[in-house]
Amino acid sequence: MKKLIKNNLKKYILWALIPTALFQACKSESGLYPVPETSISDQNVFDTPARIEGLVNGIYRRLKTASLYGGRYLLYQDVRGEDFLNVTLNSFTAFDSWNNSYSSGSNDINNLWSEAYATINSANIVIHGLNNTAVIPEATAAAYIGEAKLLRALSYFSLVTVFAQPYTRDQGASPGLPLRLQAETGTENNDLARSTVREIYTQILQDLDDAEQALPDNYATALLNTTRAHKNTATALKTRVYLTIGNIEKVLEEAAKIVPQTTAPFAAQRGVNHQLQTDIQVVFGGNYTTTESIFSMPMTATDALSGQSALGYVYLVNREYYVNPAGILGDDFWGAKDSRRAFLQANGERHYLRKYAKASPYVDYIPVIRYAEVLLNYAEAAAENGQLALATSLVEAVHRRSDASFTISPAVSGNKSNLLNTIALERRIELLGEGLRGNDLLRKLQALPAKGDATIQTPQVEATAQNYIFPPPNTELATNTLFR
Repeated sequence: MKKLIKNNLKKYILWALIPTALFQACKSESGLYPVPETSISDQNVFDTPARIEGLVNGIYRRLKTASLYGGRYLLYQDVRGEDFLNVTLNSFTAFDSWNNSYSSGSNDINNLWSEAYATINSANIVIHGLNNTAVIPEATAAAYIGEAKLLRALSYFSLVTVFAQPYTRDQGASPGLPLRLQAETGTENNDLARSTVREIYTQILQDLDDAEQALPDNYATALLNTTRAHKNTATALKTRVYLTIGNIEKVLEEAAKIVPQTTAPFAAQRGVNHQLQTDIQVVFGGNYTTTESIFSMPMTATDALSGQSALGYVYLVNREYYVNPAGILGDDFWGAKDSRRAFLQANGERHYLRKYAKASPYVDYIPVIRYAEVLLNYAEAAAENGQLALATSLVEAVHRRSDASFTISPAVSGNKSNLLNTIALERRIELLGEGLRGNDLLRKLQALPAKGDATIQTPQVEATAQNYIFPPPNTELATNTLFR
């Protein structure tokens, strides 16, 4: 295996180490701005601690590319729902996702697939390489492998939730994705049949379990606690994954690890002391590294996406989508006194999302998961399990942060169906623009809603329709003869 890893890696290694400095997720503060290595032999890639760390940083950097968690994956998921209306018909800014009209040749489809699998392979290279080196201490190697497994799990989750049938349709029996777990340095192993959706989720959860055991409790700074995976990152992501596959008992089990209380205020008691911030405005633009932000993609003036790749450009600067007045914006549940309305910028009769409000360079951090989502995941699972008092307390905590006068009525708190509907509305307000809406619809096997205005409309897509999920990319169809 060591020979496999070292052969033909020069292109990947050069990319990974030039320059990972400004991806603010290095192990130490001094590592944020190192002098980049610009020449390295593929024969000694795992031979120094610095080079190994550079490879780990490279996985994060790959995840932060435009088509993944740099922002576009969030955009694809959000505009599939009913809360954004398209203005420009611009295929470069996810119109085909909004319109549910992707083809196998779409750039979005092929770029998302290729970048996610490139991230997965970067993780595989690190995992296999560290299993064959003694250059760094065993505990350090284990933690690095934990990071690689978490990022691999997140990449597979990003793919399976859009390219495969929802797990809840048939308990994961549908065809899923090629499950690539080996470090590939050439094209000889391109041919690989799909694993089932269940098998993909089994691997995702195994990776997250392994990561939780191997990762540190925390890091030395708030910056690293936000941009580098730790134990609570793995646990938080497990609440999302288990909710997606409908395993309510496991959502409750995982959430209780970092939300040990049954009444507000809620806060993690192990590792990073995650908790809601008093003012949600701080989380977006005030301080990106509060304890509410469990995992985010960092941006700096010299290391940020630009133009049509940046969420701030798409939503606010170029105003390609506005918040649907007939969607969550027009629902009475989102009260006029709710401070989250400050995330809306009026322009005439339209309101545009300003969660990503920094102008070019677009240096707003991109959230992957926040403590608020964990509370809402927990609330939904608790309600499904009949723990209505706990569910009520959790959702009230999230809403009251932005509207102190909010109270759930007994008619809602005492009725499972009503409470689940309230939690669903709360998710659409709290997590607006954070890439959750598409998956929330699919995991519940709900239709993708019709939406539009007098200029542009798109019809409802039923859960049985072919375009309910993304089509397979031409790049995979052309190179993988077993992918069918």
